[in-house]
Amino acid sequence: MDTTVVLVWIYVVVTILSTLHADRNVYPSAGVLFVHVLEREHFKGEFPPYPKPGDSSNDPITFNTNLMGYPDRPGWLRYIQRTSHSDGVLYGSPTAEHVGKATIIEIIAYNRRTFETARHNLVINVMSTEEYPLPYQAEFYIKNMNVEEMLASEVLGDFLGAVKNVWQPERLNAVNITSALDRGGRVPLPINNLKEGVYVMVGADVQFSSCLREVENPHNQLRCSQEMEPVISCDKKFRAQFDIDWCKINLVDITKRIMVHSNRPDPGTGVLPDIGGYNPPPESLKSRDFFADFLITLAVPSAVAMVLFSVLGYSMCCRREGVDKRNMQTPDIQLVHHNSIQKSTKELRSMSKNREISWPLSTLPVFSQSGEVVPPIHPDNYETTSMPLMQTQTNLQNQIQIPQQQPSGKWYS
Repeated sequence: MDTTVVLVWIYVVVTILSTLHADRNVYPSAGVLFVHVLEREHFKGEFPPYPKPGDSSNDPITFNTNLMGYPDRPGWLRYIQRTSHSDGVLYGSPTAEHVGKATIIEIIAYNRRTFETARHNLVINVMSTEEYPLPYQAEFYIKNMNVEEMLASEVLGDFLGAVKNVWQPERLNAVNITSALDRGGRVPLPINNLKEGVYVMVGADVQFSSCLREVENPHNQLRCSQEMEPVISCDKKFRAQFDIDWCKINLVDITKRIMVHSNRPDPGTGVLPDIGGYNPPPESLKSRDFFADFLITLAVPSAVAMVLFSVLGYSMCCRREGVDKRNMQTPDIQLVHHNSIQKSTKELRSMSKNREISWPLSTLPVFSQSGEVVPPIHPDNYETTSMPLMQTQTNLQNQIQIPQQQPSGKWYS
């Protein structure tokens, strides 16, 4: 009984592992948008369960996708995963060049809780279609959507339904979806729930409707040039869910488009060819003489600087006239006049040093720096009414007294 239970468990485990590691095949059509969701639930069975029951869905899982044997994906295939708790999405639009070629994408799931990985293979078999390419293609810019939101099947279906009501084609397909960040857009500020924006290209088999052509009339072109919203009659069919920038709509008629570089060469796989190992230069290299470089960079500027220094030194030191030569060229009368002025100046300065003048009391300091009271120059009984403000006499006793009139009417000297 125990042996049977063990064999059953082994069979179940082998079946699960073979199912998980088996290659998954998908069959997209050329010229039609391909979307493949990397579901986190599909990879959780390969990782150990979370210690707490029911919390295994909270494991942060990220994905790494690349073409087998190469470090990156093909040029037409893109990948996005917003957070480690959301599913990853592979999306793109294969062309006729990829028809009949099996593209194997290696998918490595990385569990950031247990640091374990799981590897899967996705085999993309591009199929040809008779309606490829659709001759009339219109590209819309939707401002209120992110690329992962637009890739959801229900959102993309609602948008195609709105376009079909406006265009009325027999066949309508989503050709490609591109994030505005891949077109040079800026990351929006994290306020007011702003979106990055997304470009959606759809193709149809009939001419563009009159509503789509309204953006080409001069009035709307003028409003677009003035950064104003154009007047489009069918905008109300999109406005409820999709905010479309009609100034950025692009209408392409493939039947009238001129083919350029029709015979261009094969772009290749994007991998550089193997040119062998590194071949360093030989050791027998000819030595280089740097004497000429030394003369040009150091000797020549130094020589020029020395010549300039010599000329400046000769002009400053050897060409001076001197005082004697200046006096010889000066007239005698001018020298005599100059000497007399100098003598008078010296005499006045010596006389000013020898003057003993009593300064007015208003100009003398009351307190010294030490805080002591400075005694007055004149005694208290000294008559100051007859002393002038600026005294120039050396002897105060020789001053002329102004006669004063007494009440008796007599004059006293």
